[in-house]
Amino acid sequence: MRQASRDMALDPIRSPLLAAPHGFFTRAGGVSGGLYATLNGGAGSDDRAEAVAENRARVARHMGGCPMHGLHQVHSARVVVADGPPRGERPRADGIVTAVRGQTLSVLTADCLPVLLDGGTVVGAAHAGWRGLAAGVLEATVEAMRGLGAGPIRAAVGPAIGPDAYEVGPELRDAFPEARTFFRPGRGDRLMLDLPGLALARLAAAGVEAAWTGHCTHADEDRFFSFRRATHRGEGDYGRLIAAIAL
Repeated sequence: MRQASRDMALDPIRSPLLAAPHGFFTRAGGVSGGLYATLNGGAGSDDRAEAVAENRARVARHMGGCPMHGLHQVHSARVVVADGPPRGERPRADGIVTAVRGQTLSVLTADCLPVLLDGGTVVGAAHAGWRGLAAGVLEATVEAMRGLGAGPIRAAVGPAIGPDAYEVGPELRDAFPEARTFFRPGRGDRLMLDLPGLALARLAAAGVEAAWTGHCTHADEDRFFSFRRATHRGEGDYGRLIAAIAL
């Protein structure tokens, strides 16, 4: 990997669909080293805690200095409401919404889908791997936003493992019986799953206009952390990318 790409300033990717301040932050612009170079946002990684805290502080400053909420992500459909500054431990959930101005919501990913949602007076963020998608985390996040009075909701699906890189077992077809078109043959009995495409279909069914940024985390090592890439190399751990949206 080119060291220069690690040392550059913060490099958030934005979607024209969202009016709210937001960014899918790449691995550039942080202080972590080694496997975590440089903007690792994962407190659950084996990175130095002080480095992760500084990385998250840099993102919060970039987002305007608002308090930044995080989650203890558990691949669930649980959604929490942020009704003020962060307090205590991170809630165990995979979706978070707020109608309170001056709050920043964040999720962490490293191949899973980071989804940021803008409903005008309400914003949301969701972490969705295949388990979260199957459990209904996107629908639950949309429902929670509408419960807070959101207007028409638009969503951006950020950098995630792409359809040419995500090889899964045949058992996953049973998790999505309505979405067989998002699977295609892989090696042997393996299948290639279009996870972003599946998420877009789920959002469309929920009445949400959405688009994927088109960035594959597995394919672009310079810009993105990837759980699957790290696993294939036997690296033992990996960094986490931060996605954030503010109201």
